[in-house]
Amino acid sequence: MEWQQIKEKGIVSYGNLYRISKVMKKAMEGKPVTVGMLGGSITQGSLSSTPSSCYAYLVYEWWADKFKDSRITYVNGGIGGTTSQFGLARVESDLLRYDPDFIITEFSVNDKATGLFKENYEGLIRKMLLHPSEPALMILNSVQYDNGMNAQDIHNEIGSHYELPIVSMKNSLYPEVEEGRIRINEITPDALHPNDRGHRMVADIMIHMLEKIYAEVLTGDVFGDYKVPESLITKNRYFDSVRYNNKNCQPELSGFSSDAATQGGITDVFKNGWKGRRTGDSIHFEVSGGMISVQYCKTTKRTAPVAKAVIDGLEDRAIFLDANFDETWGDCLYLEDILIEGASGVHTLDITIVKADTVSELDFYLVSVITANQNGSI
Repeated sequence: MEWQQIKEKGIVSYGNLYRISKVMKKAMEGKPVTVGMLGGSITQGSLSSTPSSCYAYLVYEWWADKFKDSRITYVNGGIGGTTSQFGLARVESDLLRYDPDFIITEFSVNDKATGLFKENYEGLIRKMLLHPSEPALMILNSVQYDNGMNAQDIHNEIGSHYELPIVSMKNSLYPEVEEGRIRINEITPDALHPNDRGHRMVADIMIHMLEKIYAEVLTGDVFGDYKVPESLITKNRYFDSVRYNNKNCQPELSGFSSDAATQGGITDVFKNGWKGRRTGDSIHFEVSGGMISVQYCKTTKRTAPVAKAVIDGLEDRAIFLDANFDETWGDCLYLEDILIEGASGVHTLDITIVKADTVSELDFYLVSVITANQNGSI
C-alpha cells in the first residue's frame, strides 16, 4: 500500500475542528502558541536516538516550521510506564500550568480496556478540555506491533463523545506489519517503542492530518463553535484526583524517612517520596477520598522489601505491595489501587514493611498517594 494511503488510514476522526483551527489562526497571526504532549514512554521518546527524533518533537517541529512568525513553545509531559490514571493526577503540574494551546495525549498501550481506565481517561480528557486556555486536543492511539493490542476502543469512544481528532497506529502501521509489508524490526526493536524510523512514521501520520486541517483553515471556512459536552459516559469519579508526596503532605513516620534529594525533571520519578528498609518500618496517612491509590517503585534489583497497605485499620483487607519487579527493562513506577468505591470522607492509610532482606539493603520507595473524592465532578 502506498504511504499516502497508509497515512490516510491513520485518521480515525477529525472531530470538531473549531479549537484546533483557532490555534492555527492564532499562530498565523504571529501570536505565541504552546504545543504540549502527555503520555507514556513513547511520548517521552523511549528508544529514539535523541529527544529531537521522537514523534512528539517532530510534530512540534511541524508547528515551528509551518508558523515561523509565531513563537512555538514545546512541553513534553511523557513519562515512561505510566497510565492515564497517573496522567490525570499530574496533568495540572506537568502540562496545564503552561496553558497549552494544543495537546496530544497518548496512553493507548499503557491503559487497559477496563471500566476504571475508561473512567480515568474521561476524567483526563475533561480536565484538559475545561482548562482556561481551552486547548485543542488530539488523541494518538499507539499499538503493540506484535499482537495489535491497545486500549483504543475505550479511548476512541471517549474521543468521539468529546468530538476530538483521533489518529491510530493500529489502523495504519499495524496492518502493514501484520501483512509483512513493513518488517517489525524496521520500526521498533521491541514490538512497542518506535525507533527513529518508527517515530518519523508516527509523526508523519499525525502531520498528515494536521496538514489537511491547515488546508481547510487557509480556505477561511467557518468551523462553528465547540462546547465541552455536559453529559458523561462514565461516573467520572477520578476527575478531581490529588497527588500527595513529601512536598505537600506530612504523614506520621516510624522507620520511614522523607527523600530530600532534588528532582531533576518530571521523568526523574523516584523523588519527593518516602523510603523504608526494615521490617516493621511504617508510614501513616490521613487522606480524604473514596478512591485511594499508592505509587511505589518496583525494582529489578534483588531482593526488595514487601509492604502491606491497610485502610481504616481493616487488616483482613490488607493489600500487599511487592517491590520486586519481574520485568527486565528497568525500575517501574507502579500504581496500585488500595480503595475503590469507598465511602467519601477521611480514611487512614497505613503502609508497613512486612518482609525485608538485610543482605541486599534495598529500600521500599513510596513515591506518592493519589486520592479522588468519587463524587463525579463535571
